[in-house]
Amino acid sequence: MRVIYQTALALVIIGGINWGLVGFFDYNLVDALFRTGSALSRVVYSLVGLSAIYVTTMKLMPKPAPKNAAM
Repeated sequence: MRVIYQTALALVIIGGINWGLVGFFDYNLVDALFRTGSALSRVVYSLVGLSAIYVTTMKLMPKPAPKNAAM
């Protein structure tokens, strides 16, 4: 489960960097690498979006109490 979270977090960071490039320099790295509107660029955008939902959900979920917690 930790590998999935780390992969999702990496995709969210990559997506954030891409949006920063778009905002500051009007340069879309994903479109530059995979051509605008290509199936591969759509897959990348979809994975980044799903990763953002997953990371947000994991951050908002309450953490389970430790098993050895003193009462």
